[in-house]
Amino acid sequence: MVSAVAAANETAALGALDRLLAATHDEMDKVNALILKRAESHVEMVPQLARYLIEAGGKRLRPMLTVAAAMVFGEATGAQTNYAAAVEFMHNATLLHDDVVDESDLRRGRPAARIIWGNQASVLVGDYLLGQAFLMMVETGELDALGVLAKAATVIAEGEVFQLSKAGDLAATPADYNQVIHAKTATLFQAAAEVGAMAGGADDAGRTALRDYGLELGLAFQLVDDVLDYRGESGAMGKNTGDDLREGKMTLPVILTLADANPAEREIITASLGKVDATDAALSQIVAIMNRHNALGRTVEEAHEHVRRARAALAPLPESEMKTILSDIAEFYVSRAY
Repeated sequence: MVSAVAAANETAALGALDRLLAATHDEMDKVNALILKRAESHVEMVPQLARYLIEAGGKRLRPMLTVAAAMVFGEATGAQTNYAAAVEFMHNATLLHDDVVDESDLRRGRPAARIIWGNQASVLVGDYLLGQAFLMMVETGELDALGVLAKAATVIAEGEVFQLSKAGDLAATPADYNQVIHAKTATLFQAAAEVGAMAGGADDAGRTALRDYGLELGLAFQLVDDVLDYRGESGAMGKNTGDDLREGKMTLPVILTLADANPAEREIITASLGKVDATDAALSQIVAIMNRHNALGRTVEEAHEHVRRARAALAPLPESEMKTILSDIAEFYVSRAY
């Protein structure tokens, strides 16, 4: 039976995204205009490919997080516009690079850029976006904020390499997985929230609160994303269901299932893990094994724990509408798993 507190949290979460979109609308208009402006280049292929990805959709949660974090403190300097655009460019650069590494066919429900322009162009335009991101940071003149995002870029790259080294590794542990998602996903959420707080005039305590919140939100977000790879529907996620399995990614649902599975079940999983031609029938069989061992449910519960930590991180901040929205948005992103 769902508790009254849980029901109230779920109700608040349902409207959280709309409230965040409304609260950040005006500032995000500036961010979006800057994003499109800085995607320009005299080399025709650069804006074509960049705009293809940038305009493909997505809620732009990471730059919105930067804007929202600045608004929490009410003393925004204007630097949050550059920071938010830089965060989005960093994110899109990693998507372009990821699709090449993973040999992905879909991105945000459309053919991946590499399918249209090729791997070489995707990598090089990703590099261009990273360069533009750091230019926008430098233009603010804030060395500390530049340091935060520069460090994030380094950690993200390390995470990509570590994940690659663990692909198809049947001995991968939950600790290995946590290291991957901390680096690949949570680090950019963390940096996005921290530089937003800095632009908002936060003191050290406020900066720490938003940094910790961003980290926990990013961990919860990725855990749910990895559940949806087995529980979602193709197209709704912007990629094919089961892509992680076919790419050999050792996500938490796979790691937990392999730890508890009997030899016959392990054989079924390993026969498809890392196989690009794994069938939908095989995927359905593997999902049934995951459900038998409650691996997806346990992964969602882990996400809920990070949501609880994210909300706790915000506790020291003064009460405000934006603080409430940020608390509720964490619950919203876990609700996607149901």
